[in-house]
Amino acid sequence: MLYWLTLLSDGGDAFNLFRYITFRAGGAFLTALLFGFLFGPPLINVLRRSQGKGQPIRSDGPETHATKVGTPTMGGLLIVGALVTSTLLWARLDNAFVWIVLFVTLAFGAIGFADDYAKVARQNVKGVPGKLRLALGFLIAAVAAVWAAHLHPPELTNQLALPIFKDTLVNLGVLFVPFAMIVIVGAANAVNLTDGLDGLAIMPAMIAAGTLGVIAYAVGRVDFTEYLDVHYVPGTGEILIFTAGLFGGGLGFLWYNAPPAAVFMGDTGSLALGGALGAIAVATKHEIVLAIVGGLFVVEALSVIVQVLYFKRTGKRVFLMAPIHHHYEKKGWAEPTIVIRFWIISLILAVIGLATLKVR
Repeated sequence: MLYWLTLLSDGGDAFNLFRYITFRAGGAFLTALLFGFLFGPPLINVLRRSQGKGQPIRSDGPETHATKVGTPTMGGLLIVGALVTSTLLWARLDNAFVWIVLFVTLAFGAIGFADDYAKVARQNVKGVPGKLRLALGFLIAAVAAVWAAHLHPPELTNQLALPIFKDTLVNLGVLFVPFAMIVIVGAANAVNLTDGLDGLAIMPAMIAAGTLGVIAYAVGRVDFTEYLDVHYVPGTGEILIFTAGLFGGGLGFLWYNAPPAAVFMGDTGSLALGGALGAIAVATKHEIVLAIVGGLFVVEALSVIVQVLYFKRTGKRVFLMAPIHHHYEKKGWAEPTIVIRFWIISLILAVIGLATLKVR
C-alpha cells in the first residue's frame, strides 16, 4: 500500500525510498515485530480467558509435558496477523505472487484455526478429521499451483528447476500441478508435526522463510539471475516483503513462546507457516531447495512415516516416540537442548540452501 507513495516522488526525495524492495522489507519486518509486541499480551489474555483449560495435552506424550497443561493455543493468530498486516502495508498489491502466498497462508491458517477450536472445545487432541484437513489442503494447493503456473514465464511453465545443475529443467507437464500440491501440503503438515516443543517450530520456519525470501529477491532480479545463472521469475522479488513480515512476526511470537511458553502457535500458526513456505518455493521454482532449507521439517515428517509403517508391519517401533523430537525427550534430553540444537541444524541447512544459488 505504501508503495503508491512513490507517485508523489520526483525521484530525489524520501518518497523515492518506497520504490526499493529492500527498504519496504525492512519496514515490513519492523511493522510485524511491533505488531507482535503490541498485540501479544492482549491476545494471550483473550485466549487464556476463552479457552479455560487451554490446549489438550497428549496422555501418551513425554511426562514433562504435564507442566504445559493450561497453556492457551491459537497463538498463530499473532504471527498471521503480523505478517498479513505488514505485507498489505508494505508490498505492492498489484503483484500476483504476493496474493498467492497470502491466499495459501490465510487458507491453511483457517484450517488450523478450525482444528484448534475443535480441540479446545472438546478438550480432546482429535480436532478436524485428518482426511478432511488433507482434502481442503490439496484443494487450496491446487488453486495456488494453477495460479503460479499461469504467472510463470512460458519457458518455465510446468518445469521443475534442479539446483546446482546449470540451466537444467525437467518438464513435468500436467504433473506439475499435482507435484506443486504435494510440495505445499507436505510443507504445511511437516511444520505442523515439528510444532511439539516450546519455540521448536517457529525459529526454523523463520530461518527457512528468510532464506526463501533472499532467493525470491534474487530470482526476481534479472541482473542477479544472470550473475548467478539461475532462472529469472519476474515479480517474485516482492515476496521478500512477505518473508520479512513473517520473520518479524515470528520474533514477536517467539518472545511469548520461548520456554516456558505463555502460548502455543497451534495448527493455526504451523499450517499457515508451512503452507506459506511451500507456496513461496513453488512461486520461485525452488521446490527442491525447500527440501534442503526445510530439511528439519522433512526429517520430522519422515520420522512419523517410518514409525507408522514399521509399526504396522512389525508391531515394533523405530523411535521411542515420533515425531523425532519426542524421541530425544524420551532419551532424557532437556527440552531447551533439543530446541537449540534443532535451531542450529536449521541454520546449517539454510546456508547449504543458499549455496545452491551460486554452486552451478
